[in-house]
This record gives sequence, structure tokens and C-alpha cells, in this order.
Amino acid sequence: MKALINRGAQACAILGLCVLSAPAFATNGYFANGYGGQSKGMAGAGVAVSTGVLGMAQNPATGVKVGNGAAFCLTTFAPNRDVTIQPGGPLTPGKFKSDNDVFMIPCGGANWALDDRSSLGVFVFANGGMNTEYKTNFFSGLGAGSAPLGVNLEQAFITVNYARKVGDRLTFGISPILAVQRFKATGLEAFSGLSIAPGNVTNRGHDWSTGVGVNLGLLFEASPQWTFGAAYRNKIQMSSFDKYRGLFAEGGDFDVPAMLTLGAAYTPARLPKLTITGEYQRIYYGSVNAIANTSAPPQGPLGASNGVGFGWKDVDVVRLAAIYRKNERLTLRTGISYSTKFTNNDEVVINTIAPATPQWHVSVGGSYKINDRWDFTFAYTHAFSNSITGSNPALTGVAQPVRLRMHQHEIATGLSYRW
Repeated sequence: MKALINRGAQACAILGLCVLSAPAFATNGYFANGYGGQSKGMAGAGVAVSTGVLGMAQNPATGVKVGNGAAFCLTTFAPNRDVTIQPGGPLTPGKFKSDNDVFMIPCGGANWALDDRSSLGVFVFANGGMNTEYKTNFFSGLGAGSAPLGVNLEQAFITVNYARKVGDRLTFGISPILAVQRFKATGLEAFSGLSIAPGNVTNRGHDWSTGVGVNLGLLFEASPQWTFGAAYRNKIQMSSFDKYRGLFAEGGDFDVPAMLTLGAAYTPARLPKLTITGEYQRIYYGSVNAIANTSAPPQGPLGASNGVGFGWKDVDVVRLAAIYRKNERLTLRTGISYSTKFTNNDEVVINTIAPATPQWHVSVGGSYKINDRWDFTFAYTHAFSNSITGSNPALTGVAQPVRLRMHQHEIATGLSYRW
């Protein structure tokens, strides 16, 4: 067992490096809409139903249901992002499309049944989404600006998961998390004069940040038909991005917001092949000053504790999904999700470097049992095109209209192995 756990930990460390080698993706703000192919096939649902090894990222309590197994997944993420700037101000008018529109994001892990009531797992998953690269620096009219213009945020979470059935119907799970993130910004010279540390705003290369957090989960099987799930991940206090202490509020502080998820799953007695699940999730972006501080007066200078931010609000996500077990080999999934608006119209200008606009997602997917050991999982998610239009005279001097727009395609595939 110890050798298996060591190999699993080594594999997760390698996966963590792979995750950080690829720009990450934006869906609900910059949080992924589910982890692993099973969850992604249900538009991110998974707190009240087991979705395999990676499903423990959503609810650690599902580990007992996963049993002995390992999984590897690969997501191909294709966002389409553009900014349209109207004439009449210092920003360069025109339509600008962000490059880097296909990303490959790996994830994976393993789980071991310690006995019939407890399990131990290790796995890696990712968040992110502030990845943009514009060939034209449309901020150059504010004073200066090199090309390309953009930012890149990458995050990996390396997790150990313990789950235990504490009663006939109730299971508890806990996941200590090591969070690693890196960030770089280019082309933001126009904002250096607004900073308490002008030399630490842009073009400093990658900087790294680490922190430790915990994810807690409960799974309550009320009856053969009804299951309820709940999970809470605390706000992860990250070390500061020192190279960008003049960009982010509180001297380069960029913590990972807390997240709460509640859900229920129903399997009709007369149709046991079908399970319907619904979820509510809240992401507390508003508690992280670097993200939540407004870009309008009376905010302080960049890098200060009350410094300019992106004006993000807490986001609420609602999901409805279904699982249909067609036969012993094939399981089909589908789902839809909606998230509330992440920011106000008067914050649009600063969010041109992080246009996380999609609100509606729809997903389809399934799993096919190749044999008694191996399963193949697939999922497709479409984030519908959504735009936000606004202006910020405090930054541009005049009310120059700016529109952000994004839509996304995502294909997730995975292999799982049972022993």
C-alpha cells in the first residue's frame, strides 16, 4: 500500500508540473466548471453524486464510493475572446482578438479503499482563466504600452483526500490542499504611474505563489432515491506575487476565493437507470481585494491595500444535470449551468485583460466500460457567447464604450482503471 501511495504522489507531482505548463481556463469567473470528464459531462455537477477520482475535488466525501482506482484526464479548451473599443477616447479603437485559443490541461489521481468504510486518495486539478494575449496594445494611448498586451494566471492544486463513512447514511471527507500558482503580465506600462511600485506592474516575467487550504465534504444518503451533498473549500491565503506587488492590491496578494456547494440527487424508484441532480454553488470572489476592489474612485493606487482591482463580485452558479445508465457498459450524461454576472458594466475597461463573460454552459458526455478494469470517459461543453459593454471615465478620462465578449468550446477525455 505504501509503495502504491508513493507512486500516486509522484504521479500527482508530475501532473502538477504539467498543469502549470499550460495556461488554464475561465468559466465561472476563473473557476473550472467541474473536474474530470464525468463531472464536465454534467456541466460541473458532482457534489451529490460520485464522479470518480477527480470528483473528490468537488466533494471529498465521495471517496468511499470511488473505491480502488486511478484516473487520468485531458481537457482541450478553446476560448474565443475579443474586445471592441469605440472611437472617442484615448484607447485604440477597433476589434481586438486574443491569441492562444487552444489549451491542453491535464489532471489525474488515484484512490485506495482502506477498508469498507474509509478511503485515501491523491490527485491534481486546476483553475485559472486570466490568460489573454493581444498583439495590439490598445492601452498605449494612455501614455505607454509595449506588445503583446495580456496576463497569464496558472493554478494547480495538489490534494490528499480522506473519506470515512461515519454512519450507515453519512460520509465525511477532508482534503488538505497545496495550491501553487504563477502569474505574469505584459504591456501594462500605461498603469505604472498609478502604482505605489511602478517598477513592479508589468513585464517582470513569471512569479510564483503558494498556499495551503482545506476542502470539507458531506454526503448523506437519505434513502435509496435521495442523496444530499455539501462541500466547502476555505479561502486559501497565498504568498504574494512580489514581482507584481505594484499591480495587485495588498502588495501583490492574490488569494484563492472560498467556495460553497450544496446539491441533491434523485433516482426514481420506477426508473433506477436515471439520476437527476441539482446544485447551488457560491464563489466568494468578493473577499479577495485584488479581484474585488473597484477600478473606479475612491480606490487607492495600484498595489495599495485599497488599490484598484477588477471589480469582481461573488458569483452564484446553479446546475441541473442527469445521468442515464443505458446498460452495463454505457452511461450517458448531460447538464446545464448558469452563473451570475461577475462584474458591473463600469468595470469593463480593466477587465479587457481578463474577459470572463460566459454565464450559460451546456454539456453532454458519457462513459464506456472497455472491460472489467478500464473505462473511457468523454464530455463536450459549450459556453454560450456573452458580452458586457461599459466605460470607465476614471481610467480613460472620457466615457469611451468598450465591449468584452467570449464563448468557449471544451472537450474532456479520460481513462480510469479499477483494481
